[in-house]
Amino acid sequence: MDPSPGANAPKGPPAEPALSEGSPTDWDLEHRIIEAEEGPIDEDEFIAEAWNGNTSDSTSVSSSVYAHTYEHGRRYHKFRAGRYPIPNDDDEQNRQDMMHAMVLELTDGCLFYAPIGEHPQKIIDLGTGTGIWAMEIGDKYPSAEVLGLDLSPIQTIWVPPNVKFLVDDVEDDWLNGSDWDFAHFRGMANTLRDLDRMAEQTFKHLRPGGWVEFQEIYGKPLCDDGTMGDDDIMKQYYEVSVKAMGQFGIDLSQGSKVGEYLERAGFQNINCVVKKMPLGTWARDKRMRLIGLYVADLILTSLPSMVDGKPFARLGLSEEERMVWGARVREAIKEPHVHRYYHHYFWFAQKPGQ
Repeated sequence: MDPSPGANAPKGPPAEPALSEGSPTDWDLEHRIIEAEEGPIDEDEFIAEAWNGNTSDSTSVSSSVYAHTYEHGRRYHKFRAGRYPIPNDDDEQNRQDMMHAMVLELTDGCLFYAPIGEHPQKIIDLGTGTGIWAMEIGDKYPSAEVLGLDLSPIQTIWVPPNVKFLVDDVEDDWLNGSDWDFAHFRGMANTLRDLDRMAEQTFKHLRPGGWVEFQEIYGKPLCDDGTMGDDDIMKQYYEVSVKAMGQFGIDLSQGSKVGEYLERAGFQNINCVVKKMPLGTWARDKRMRLIGLYVADLILTSLPSMVDGKPFARLGLSEEERMVWGARVREAIKEPHVHRYYHHYFWFAQKPGQ
């Protein structure tokens, strides 16, 4: 199914909905070609600033599940150990916060696209990670109750007074109330073992007229100008990653097909915004170069989790073979003449009724 929006079914070119976070100016970005910079590239053009998720008006996080387990030199969640094969240590938390900064750059500062109205009262963030999105949405809507759920208790100790975090497996039966105005997922569709069930549970626990949004990266590299060959190392890395994560019941292509699951669950007004993200700083546009820098750093920081961690180890690759994979990917990311990019999908849909 093509990831394009439409009423009751994700088909056809997108019609611009009334978006509460401000309408994007590039609805046809999926079909635009990112122009490459012709001159030399300044690798020091951007200096990333630290992301501070703390706020002055805050209360402490309420969770007592702070146990972890260790493997391959990295720290993982203890609750439902092995459910998610990516670490939860400081390196991974920094990567998640960097991803948040990248998404805000990609969306011109929009936290979401769903038209949820001016005064939502109940917002749930499933797979909240470091909790940075939940805290910012709590600041944006101070009268709303915001709940973040995750397998890992890695959220900051101090949070806005209307925000709380719980350690929970979002794929279990929901036990945290109903009548939510907005359910938010970021980077979750690709990791859920049963996306149909998740879509059904979300539909059940939203209030009539409530909205759901999935923000998902599709990790298959693309190219518009023929500079990426069929045997490109990043293509190969994606294919091997698909096999590796498949060993854990994870389908890395699901993020591009969320509309199908939302439709089967009964959602209507299914919409999709697709954004292009260059890999590296080869783009002519400065904003695209910054996004490309984020993308390159995100892949580099995730590489040890994949190649040196559980996923590639599960494939039975030797330590030497995994080291070679890491080295080849690192070299490929530095290639300015290969104009790779990825798609980032923003799916949002509404539960019928008011």
